[in-house]
Amino acid sequence: MREVDMPGKYDSASVEAGRYDKWVQEKRFKPSGNDKARPYSIVIPPPNVTGKLHLGHAWDTTLQDMLIRQKRMQGFDTLWLPGMDHAGIATQAKVEQRLAEQGLSRYDLGREKFIDQVWDWKNEYASTIKQQWGKLGLSLDYDRERFTLDEGLSTAVRKVFVTLYNKGLIYRGEYIINWDPKARTALSDIEVIHQDDEGAFYHVKYPFVDANDSYDDKNYIEIATTRPETMFGDVAVAVHPSDERYKDLVGKKVLVPLVGREIPIIADEYVDPEFGSGMVKITPAHDPNDFLVGNRHDLERINTMNDDASMNENAGKYNGMDRFEARKAIVADLEAVSWMLHIEPIVHSVGHSERTGVQVESRLSTQWFVKMKPLAEQALAMQESDDRVDFYPPRFEGTFTRWMEDIHDWVISRQLWWGHQIPAWYNKQTGAMYVGEEAPEDIENWEQDPDVLDTWFSSALWPFSTMGWPDEDSADFKRYFPTNTLVTGYDIIFFWVARMMFQSKEFTGRRPFNNVLIHGLIRDEQGRKMSKSLGNGIDPMDVIEKYGADALRWFLTNGSTPGQDLNFSYAKMDASWNFINKIWNASRYVIMNLNEDTKAELPAYDTLTLADKWILSRLNDTIAKVTKNFEKFEFGEADRALYNFIWNDFADWYIEMTKETLNGDNEAAKDAVQHVLAYVLDQTLRLLHPILPFVTEAIWLELPVHAGETLVDAAYPEVHAELTNDTAEADFASLVALITSIRTIRNEANAPMSTKIDVLVKTEDANLKRIFEENADYINRFVHPKELQIAADIEAPKLSMSAVISGAEIFVPLEELIDLDEEIARLEGELKKFTGEVKRGAGKLGNDKFVNNAPEAVVAEEREKLADWQTKLAATEARLADLKAAK
Repeated sequence: MREVDMPGKYDSASVEAGRYDKWVQEKRFKPSGNDKARPYSIVIPPPNVTGKLHLGHAWDTTLQDMLIRQKRMQGFDTLWLPGMDHAGIATQAKVEQRLAEQGLSRYDLGREKFIDQVWDWKNEYASTIKQQWGKLGLSLDYDRERFTLDEGLSTAVRKVFVTLYNKGLIYRGEYIINWDPKARTALSDIEVIHQDDEGAFYHVKYPFVDANDSYDDKNYIEIATTRPETMFGDVAVAVHPSDERYKDLVGKKVLVPLVGREIPIIADEYVDPEFGSGMVKITPAHDPNDFLVGNRHDLERINTMNDDASMNENAGKYNGMDRFEARKAIVADLEAVSWMLHIEPIVHSVGHSERTGVQVESRLSTQWFVKMKPLAEQALAMQESDDRVDFYPPRFEGTFTRWMEDIHDWVISRQLWWGHQIPAWYNKQTGAMYVGEEAPEDIENWEQDPDVLDTWFSSALWPFSTMGWPDEDSADFKRYFPTNTLVTGYDIIFFWVARMMFQSKEFTGRRPFNNVLIHGLIRDEQGRKMSKSLGNGIDPMDVIEKYGADALRWFLTNGSTPGQDLNFSYAKMDASWNFINKIWNASRYVIMNLNEDTKAELPAYDTLTLADKWILSRLNDTIAKVTKNFEKFEFGEADRALYNFIWNDFADWYIEMTKETLNGDNEAAKDAVQHVLAYVLDQTLRLLHPILPFVTEAIWLELPVHAGETLVDAAYPEVHAELTNDTAEADFASLVALITSIRTIRNEANAPMSTKIDVLVKTEDANLKRIFEENADYINRFVHPKELQIAADIEAPKLSMSAVISGAEIFVPLEELIDLDEEIARLEGELKKFTGEVKRGAGKLGNDKFVNNAPEAVVAEEREKLADWQTKLAATEARLADLKAAK
């Protein structure tokens, strides 16, 4: 045996140490530069520079790495472009939290110094993220790394903003928006998370202004509200125009409690007469629906809160109080003057900020908006064209379509300091507004809008802004755009995927990517979402420390089904590590048994044994399955094909069968099997490399002869039709069935391999007899018979154990070991199984609908199966009768 630098147990730390750095230093991940090769590009979904990567990032990027590594090996000119997102509100919140621990706020520092602090944060965490990318083995082209606030992307952002503004698709206006009072910024609808909170309906008296007016013999009307603190912004009470109960009240006036302001009762179709009393207060500055009612009736807008959700001067004596404290005080005051009729506890859905968690306020504010309907219609039309984006799984296109059809204008301004500052300036003297890609020349006379753009505005441009756009002559833009595949989770289809689609269509005229692969979320072992509050989060770097990156990658892909969630467990990680250890040990054995000059090349096909031909046919089938499933993004199915081939076919059967030859004296046979072993191992490592890049390269470099210096750009396996051999697979399957059946008999009889047994094989199939005889050495190695007889005229010993396989019966005389009653019971179980299969097959073939409509090949296959089950049934019945007669 050759000496190899491979310990007897897989050690991920030593295998992975320094390997990634070497790949990066050697520029292995850059595009090939081969103009004749087909381009294939992916842009990484840019992680936020808010912290470390989590398991979801690891899953997302591992799938991308597998795709790009396979395409690189297949000869494509590949580009996987890395980058990160400035993540406006999220990053600013992190830095403000750090400052708060020092007793400071951003206002203490001022905008410029605060931004410097955020850049320091970005540099710190970007460095951490890049280290984690390396730990995961991601084959990224770092020379093209981008950041959403770098100069090139900022140019693209300004271009898009100004173009949309000049088209009338970006506008500035006063509107009710979602407001985060902690971050003090506007939020888009999809940045608001609704959750059930305990609250109450407060039923309050609104007295009539005219003492002669009444309703239901009372001098007031009853209004229910969940937010009494907004009463100071009430400007009307509304009823439905067709509500007969209140038709005489329309036009009358009531007083706002605690305020004394007179407000009218109006009629508007917005009111649901079936809900509550059918009367609602209208507060245009604090409710989006009331805002629209106010517009229709030309009502005043009275804002009662500051940007931190404290009450303002319009709230009278409650000025300066926190909104929730004000609510308690207002309720107490209403009760004190008997204007509170009753309080009804409820649980209702309330919006909370996705980023800070605080309860969102609907607030009247001047903001910048994107007019979405024309852009959405364009994106939907694109999906009906040849330039459509294909979703995997396809059902998620329905999610995209529903969102686009029910689109609302997008509020894009954020009251933050970290981000792309809006390219709009206001003249200090005249107040005139200027919007442009560059600042006004007389900048001293202008003041820039202090707001920044929603972070999704810049990330929506990611697939083309990272390629050099708006310079459409940029080499990367011309070569690699549109990109090929986007990989992302289903939770950001609208946040990001949809926005990339409509922005790309608007500004490049093309789809941003050909395919979008949607995966689920990683959950804990109990299926719960990982969160800080549950304390069930898993750091991928901790997993890598214990198991290695390859084991984590195998787990992430082995359980990967498009669109489905994935539950993490350490038991699954143990299984992943065990599989890699199996690969390691099988490879180590093979390499130790090769000569110094053994190449991964096959000898002449006619010199191969049945086992050789079988393993090469199985390899061919595995290559076909893995390649096909990669194309369909069915990575879990690809992994299953690899697992079954490596563990079962290659390690458990073929390698074991080669030991007889490798330990023998036939040098020609030994040389042939060494070449087959080297070839199969080489091809298997290449197949595995996109999934397990570290361990496969470590093993591959130990092969005595390997083509090239790295697997990164080695040729990916292809199907060779001449190696597919159905006959060899069928013949070998019979041999395996024979060996497995005899092993089962040994196990059931508690007869270890050291116990000598006779094996009698009865078959009238001449081909089967030839297979068994030609491969008697394998049978002897695997089952250790004292005597092996293969014939058509064998008589079954009365006291023996038996098995039935297709075309043959197997008998093992075990007079001293057999329990006759147990053997009869076992055969009765077999009899029941075979009877059921015969009944099922006969029923299927007795169905005229099936026979007449199914493909001819399917019907023929069912007939073959039925004949086989009938033969097994007859043999089992006969054997059972013999044993019962022997009692």
